[in-house]
Amino acid sequence: MERPEFDIVIGKDGQVTVEVKGVKGPRCLHYADLIREIVGHEEQRKLTVEYYAQESKVRIDARAQQRRDD
Repeated sequence: MERPEFDIVIGKDGQVTVEVKGVKGPRCLHYADLIREIVGHEEQRKLTVEYYAQESKVRIDARAQQRRDD
């Protein structure tokens, strides 16, 4: 399970910059929206490389077969 991390910087002028890390794909927008609700206003949104990365879901189906040596 992924664990999001937030880099939050509050400037002297009160401007808040937040970067969501550790979440790939569009799910990071969910966390960004939560922060926006707390802060109250969003001036701009920049999507990072992690946003465009594929979520890693791996499924492996394996079946063992017994080999016969005749």
